[in-house]
Amino acid sequence: MEVSRQAILDRTHYGLNIYAYVLRQYYPETTVLSVKGRDCGITRNPFNGGKETLRIHIDGVIATHRDTELETFQGDVFDFAQYHFKMADETDVLQMINQELHLNLEIKVKDELVWLNGPDDTWYARCSFFKAPVRNVFPVETLRLHQVFELITSDKYKKITDALRAITDIKEARKFKANHFDYVTFSGTFEKRNDSNLLKHSNLLTIDFDHLENLQELKEQLLNDEYFETEMLFTSPSGDGLKWIIRIDILEVSHNEYFKAIANYIKHTYNIEVDQSGKDVSRACFLPYDPTAFLHKRHQAL
Repeated sequence: MEVSRQAILDRTHYGLNIYAYVLRQYYPETTVLSVKGRDCGITRNPFNGGKETLRIHIDGVIATHRDTELETFQGDVFDFAQYHFKMADETDVLQMINQELHLNLEIKVKDELVWLNGPDDTWYARCSFFKAPVRNVFPVETLRLHQVFELITSDKYKKITDALRAITDIKEARKFKANHFDYVTFSGTFEKRNDSNLLKHSNLLTIDFDHLENLQELKEQLLNDEYFETEMLFTSPSGDGLKWIIRIDILEVSHNEYFKAIANYIKHTYNIEVDQSGKDVSRACFLPYDPTAFLHKRHQAL
């Protein structure tokens, strides 16, 4: 039974998760990668005495590396994994990556590889849904993304969204939103809305953009971002912000580390500071009316 290179790259963000896994074995409890577009900057190289000489970059469809001191130390992510696992045979390395990163890839028949080239329709993100007011911390049901999308694009929240946007006093608007808007926790399902009561992470992260002057322009840029694929995107209840929902992989990198890396990426790519509330796994996201909301086709109901 063999595992292909492409299957692994599809599950590991071009191989970045493999680099993160290997580096974490040498430097636990530290941020080992900092995403900046298609470049991860400089990090420590365990194969060069731990010096900060390792540069990781996404070249096309695969992550590669080079050492700024050692000219001969360069290659792709699978070469890097071979250094770590000390295996000469690539097939063994692929199997070890599959096992250690819990990718659960099993290719039994060569013809079955065809599905890897199609859209990922097997992954379903689930989140907890809460009724207003926000002080209610116990969910009433679990929803998939297409169900949240249907709520946002229907007329269900149109009246309260219009009412909120008509309020000019900031404090009154904040109070109105907290008392009248239903909300979800995009990053997972919860027994109670608290980080310690997480039942299962959804592999989703919410990025908030507030008080935008060029909302439509940023919306188009995010939908065409070269690194992160948009799962859902919609206008905030206030009408001057965006909620960007993207997919992450928390097997090797924590939710909080992902948030910091992506916030840094957004600062460097779009010169925008993001709302730091996204770092909380149990962060509440109010549901507004937005008939122009975007949902990735993999989540659309059959």
